[in-house]
Amino acid sequence: MATAHEEIDVAADPDTVWAALRDFGAVDTRLAPGFVTACRLDGDGTRVVRFVNGAEVREALVSIDDERRRLAYTVVESALGATHHHASAHVEPRPDGTSRFVWITDVLPDDLAAPIGALMRQGLDAVKAAQERAAITR
Repeated sequence: MATAHEEIDVAADPDTVWAALRDFGAVDTRLAPGFVTACRLDGDGTRVVRFVNGAEVREALVSIDDERRRLAYTVVESALGATHHHASAHVEPRPDGTSRFVWITDVLPDDLAAPIGALMRQGLDAVKAAQERAAITR
């Protein structure tokens, strides 16, 4: 199984970034607007997410851990053809009061790790921009 692991520093406090990450139904408006263009809750613990490239996926919430500022989900339906796709993201506090956003995805088949990693890097740029904008307006 391949793993894509991406991280980015965010000039915003960890509680603010965590509040956006843990809002499972608002990834398009709070966490990564622009990268995610639409998100709707669809049933018990699932959401349908549309990305800037037009792709849609259905994701099921696995867990939210407030103490560790960690959210995990699994992709249950997508056009990529993954037989397994599990991801988690968490927010780490930095000594200066800012945040480190960490996103890890395990995927099968292995050859999907590179394109998913590229999408994750694009997504992290959107997270950084949105969270730093939110920090300025607070």
